[in-house]
Amino acid sequence: MPEFLGPHTQLAELHVHLGSSVDPAVMWEIAHAQGIRLPTKDYWRFVDMITVNPRKVKSFEDYLDLFHWTELIQSSPLAIENSVYHTIAGAYRKNNITLIELRFNPMKRNRGGERDLDQIMMAAGRGLDRASAEYPVKSGIIICLDRTFDSHLNEILLEKALKYKNRGVVGIDIAGSARKGFHYSDCKGLYRRARKEGLGLTVHAGEDEGHNSVRQVLEHLEPQRIGHGVRATEDAETLEMLRERGVTLELCPSSNLNTRVLKGVGDMKRVFRQLNECKVKYTINTDGPEMLLTNLRNEIDFLLRNGILKKDDVLRANRNAFAASFIHPNA
Repeated sequence: MPEFLGPHTQLAELHVHLGSSVDPAVMWEIAHAQGIRLPTKDYWRFVDMITVNPRKVKSFEDYLDLFHWTELIQSSPLAIENSVYHTIAGAYRKNNITLIELRFNPMKRNRGGERDLDQIMMAAGRGLDRASAEYPVKSGIIICLDRTFDSHLNEILLEKALKYKNRGVVGIDIAGSARKGFHYSDCKGLYRRARKEGLGLTVHAGEDEGHNSVRQVLEHLEPQRIGHGVRATEDAETLEMLRERGVTLELCPSSNLNTRVLKGVGDMKRVFRQLNECKVKYTINTDGPEMLLTNLRNEIDFLLRNGILKKDDVLRANRNAFAASFIHPNA
């Protein structure tokens, strides 16, 4: 890592999924503590089950399949509390990340209604509290609505986000696999209410779907940030909309390469070049450091080493992250 990003440089990360951010050793311990029957007793095979392997992850859907086991293991209040705590603690110890926003879908952690959603939400808050008591990190939770859910389930998720906005929840997102018949406009009322109630707004778009998904999100949901959004670079008008509205993209380099959203270093150079030329704001993130076998400083080093970004670009992206955070400055 270059000198201008020494070990004491404070970093911020805004796009981190809880299901892909917990050390496999911790996940192994949580699974056994809860009596979950895993398909193997070999720890190293377990690690292979929940981390990206280029031989088996050949598409965006293959990547999402990895979450089956991590979401199952995290499906209890104690598991959520420990997962949140260890993610924040690890981010600080390994990367000196002093501001971090974690996102997850609590409805994918309640075993189809067996677990109480309020208990899951309160456990996430306890994880934040434990971490903040031990480390100088500002942290918050983003609740993920889901493209595969119907409007009723997403409405319930919004209700939980609003209920716990004073217990660590700072925003909402829409994630998950694309579903035939889903339209971002279906969530317009939910996002309008969340905005009115003071929650931060971000949305996954421009990742597994083209630039039109970014435009739909901008027109119907009006978020402050967009998760990934790299395919906005396919259309000049969409890039201009991002610039005009001051929307910040949450970029995740290794994730986009592993999911084949981007086709290689050359494709990534093109994306960053276009964003810089159009003056679209962006941040650098991991998406999920443990599942993707990376961390934030590794992501930055990769971008610098391959000539994708320069020193000033990296520093600006880090400033953007602190500025675009949904966590209140005085939190």
